Amino acid sequence: MSDLMLTPRSALDRVLVPGHYGAEGDAPGITISEQTDLALATVMARKGQSAELSARVKALFAVELPMTPRHAATSQVHFIWTGPGRWLAATRNRSPSIFEGDLRQAFSGLASVTSQSDGRSIIRISGAKAREALAKGVPLDLDPRAFGPGDTAMTLVAHINVHLWQSDAAPTYDFAVFSSFAASFCEWLLDAAAEFGIEVLAPGSSVEPRMSST
Repeated sequence: MSDLMLTPRSALDRVLVPGHYGAEGDAPGITISEQTDLALATVMARKGQSAELSARVKALFAVELPMTPRHAATSQVHFIWTGPGRWLAATRNRSPSIFEGDLRQAFSGLASVTSQSDGRSIIRISGAKAREALAKGVPLDLDPRAFGPGDTAMTLVAHINVHLWQSDAAPTYDFAVFSSFAASFCEWLLDAAAEFGIEVLAPGSSVEPRMSST
């Protein structure tokens, strides 16, 4: 049996090829990597159960479930607000099916849980020039006085729906993009960032940011 059949291929393996691109310099202004070691699931509170769900999350994961456009995380799990009563949950180095099953059991009667691991690509963007590059297409004010660690938003970039959140002050941003549009998003990103110098890292190899707790 071929390796192609044994190992799932990323939608981005021909776009985010590790290496240096764009302007030369002492250090790249931006680093980009696909986060391939994440298991993802949507969590949707059932009618009238948001408060009880929040209490369950705090009891099980020791984190406050965000009720506004924020994200919260521990070393074990992330919860990213996607709308009233809805969150994207993420964890590292776990089977997507096991993660989904564990959340279904944990939130039984309180929320509906659906795996998103195959449907979303997570692209991490970091570096001193990240804001300048993203300003070319992200219609949000990413100035640290307006958008900082812990903030999240859903918007359009190059006519592509994205969900982004900032993890630290480096700054580091994660973009969740539907997998069928991820290559187009990354092509735009590489073009926008070329003048600053880009280092594309191997999938999943970026330095873990310091996550906001609220």
